[in-house]
Amino acid sequence: MARKTRVFAAIAALSLVVAACGGSSDTSEGGLDLVKDGALTVCSDVPYEPFEFKAEDGTYTGFDMDLMRAIAELNDLELEVSEQGFDGIWLAPAAGKCDVVASSMTITEQRTQAADFTDGYFDSYQSLLVLNENKDTLNSIESLTGKTIAVQTGTTGEEYAKKNAPEAKIQSFDEASAMFLAFEAGQVDAILQDFPINAYRAVKQGTSTVSIKFNTEPEQYGFAVQKGDTNLLKILNEGLATLKTNGSYDSIFAKYFGKD
Repeated sequence: MARKTRVFAAIAALSLVVAACGGSSDTSEGGLDLVKDGALTVCSDVPYEPFEFKAEDGTYTGFDMDLMRAIAELNDLELEVSEQGFDGIWLAPAAGKCDVVASSMTITEQRTQAADFTDGYFDSYQSLLVLNENKDTLNSIESLTGKTIAVQTGTTGEEYAKKNAPEAKIQSFDEASAMFLAFEAGQVDAILQDFPINAYRAVKQGTSTVSIKFNTEPEQYGFAVQKGDTNLLKILNEGLATLKTNGSYDSIFAKYFGKD
């Protein structure tokens, strides 16, 4: 999720983690130093549909998960998933919890100080999710004055709301599921967060709609690895390039977002 971390605490924590783990995860002879032999272990804040969630049979699925599974298969690896809370998740590889973070995370200048990111694989915008009956009245920043707007803690959506809608009542939630429950119960008037998540929710539920996609610069999602892990970063970037060349990326995209 274009989710924004607490930068200064993160950098301090990273220093401690790297010291404890003995530094970079680079290996000799260009090999990979994986958490589990034969597997690509992915940290993700689940659920966050349509990027990461569990299917009815318990299989991890979603846009991020399908991309990760495809990249793992290209390298004869199995996919392992470690569920982690989003706050501080970019530090998980350095802590030895996983090899890579795939959690719809925006690449930001601050985050790149604490982790290395792949090439961007998805563009996103901020948006507003409202009940269908409010789509004509809650459709601008100005219309949010005095309204209660839900955001997820530590995200770029939270940052955007605080910066651009100071007259609104902004309520932050640690978990996306709790945020959606509050919205469905009428405890908040709208949800301000990434467009693909809001749009997916609107289509799935049928009782809400995206009233506005804010005219912001697109935010690019990237997969994060421990800073200095150039071997794994190369594997991931090459995997993304292959999936885009052979059409797999487009097929996975269409599965969750449609051809357009």
